[in-house]
Amino acid sequence: MKFHFSKEDLKPRQARLQRALEILPGACSWGVLLGLVFLSIFFPFSAAILIVAFYLSWIMRILYSTLFLLLSYLQLNIEENTNWMRRIQGIDNLPVYLKESKSKKFGRHWRQRASHKIHLKQLEKLIAGKNPPPASGSIYHLVIFPVIKEGRDILEPAIEAIRRQHFPLKQMVVVFALEERALPPVQSAVSELEEKYKDVFFNCITVVHPAVVPGEARVKGANATCAAKQAAAFFQSKQIPFENVIISCFDADTVVSPHYFACLSYHFMVCPDRLRASFQPIPVYHNNIWNVPGFARVVETGSSFYLLIEATNPEKLVTFSSHSMSFKALVDVDYWPVDMISDDSAIFWKAYIHYDGQYQVVPMYVTLSMDVACADNWWQTVKSVYKQKQRWAWGVENFPIVMRAFLKSKKIPFYEKLRLGFKLFEGHLSWATSGFILSLIGWLPVVFARREFAASVVYYNVPDIANTIFGLGFFAICITIILSLSLLPKTKTRHRWLLKVLHAFEWLMVPLILVLFSALPALHAQTRLMLGKYLEFWVTDKHRVK
Repeated sequence: MKFHFSKEDLKPRQARLQRALEILPGACSWGVLLGLVFLSIFFPFSAAILIVAFYLSWIMRILYSTLFLLLSYLQLNIEENTNWMRRIQGIDNLPVYLKESKSKKFGRHWRQRASHKIHLKQLEKLIAGKNPPPASGSIYHLVIFPVIKEGRDILEPAIEAIRRQHFPLKQMVVVFALEERALPPVQSAVSELEEKYKDVFFNCITVVHPAVVPGEARVKGANATCAAKQAAAFFQSKQIPFENVIISCFDADTVVSPHYFACLSYHFMVCPDRLRASFQPIPVYHNNIWNVPGFARVVETGSSFYLLIEATNPEKLVTFSSHSMSFKALVDVDYWPVDMISDDSAIFWKAYIHYDGQYQVVPMYVTLSMDVACADNWWQTVKSVYKQKQRWAWGVENFPIVMRAFLKSKKIPFYEKLRLGFKLFEGHLSWATSGFILSLIGWLPVVFARREFAASVVYYNVPDIANTIFGLGFFAICITIILSLSLLPKTKTRHRWLLKVLHAFEWLMVPLILVLFSALPALHAQTRLMLGKYLEFWVTDKHRVK
């Protein structure tokens, strides 16, 4: 479906619809919060009933999420030692490889057997799809690193991680998408890295994005689009079909494991509809996690857990942060939006709408590591983390555009439009309100209780209900703490066990973090969108301790 995926240059009727849909999320979030406060003051009995119902739904969601977090973490462990290169080389001769894989027993450990069983199912699905993949030797990876203020201390570890890949380096193209307005030291660092690695990969180039381009905003998507168009010309000159190219757009601090691109190639090959799919790894924020304040560790660990939970339900999965997709699909949808901040999720919606709902996100149980937002001091780090979360919450800008597309589309099934539209809206509504209700508003009915409410059965039962709910919540938090300790990277300090004990206690800050670094930035973003005060792109501060 041809659709103008932007809020700019709309016809008057579409512009009015866009504006009304921009107001809706913020208005509903404020309506829920102010409505509960009003009820707590004047009708505390009714407010208590609603809040208890919210607590019950919240704890059910927490227990559900904890269960799937465990399942996702289990699968991450199952695939930890998989030899992805052996698998993709076997797929090159698929019928013989499938027969051999079925006939032999694989591994003594239960993890190996589980991984092998999943692998067989994917091979059978690939054969049933009747869409054979390209040979592994003809698959190329294009990796784009948008750069504006990141120095060599941030960029070089990311490039070194790619150099250590098990996948053939001569099938990889690295592009530095450099902003023209970057400072001279940053430009020099990029030039030095290009010179150092130009003979390591199939190609390593720098594409300079002009500072001012009509119709573009100062956003990462515009920079990445400029670089991708140059890369498209390069692949055409080498007569490499776009169908054989996988594009990965990484933040400048993204460090991948040595088997990452082999794993990505495998998922691309076994996906029957690989040209209409994005591939989503699990981002973790480990590069500098022991060098940031405790609250920042908890915030970013929670973000990783959210992606782990989402990975268990591919039908609801939307691309987030660093991810990959078919280069053919990227070219078909005319690249990333050049006037939106939330390009990582916007590209999924743009592709989903372009292909009339025939587009999916394939979860990959492999991690890639990035930096926790960090500034020169504690207070600056607080502001950096807050701004980063506000930028993430600005993904609400997708809602009005996606809803306009759903209203226009006649090919996307009504149920799918209803399901995805509700998930998108409810996700942002819950993001902006849950923290306030759990930590602050939930206690107001007791504070403003009238005499008739204090004498009721509900008044005496609410504390017991709340204690039970928070007891179950504490159980879920304990599981989360254990998983976070197992995911954290090792530190070279003498008393490593002491750091992990301190990290466990840092999770006691969750109620405060829910308000300050989740609900508040989300409500702030929705309020700005509601008032038409559009957010400008802000580059996260990243520092490395030497």
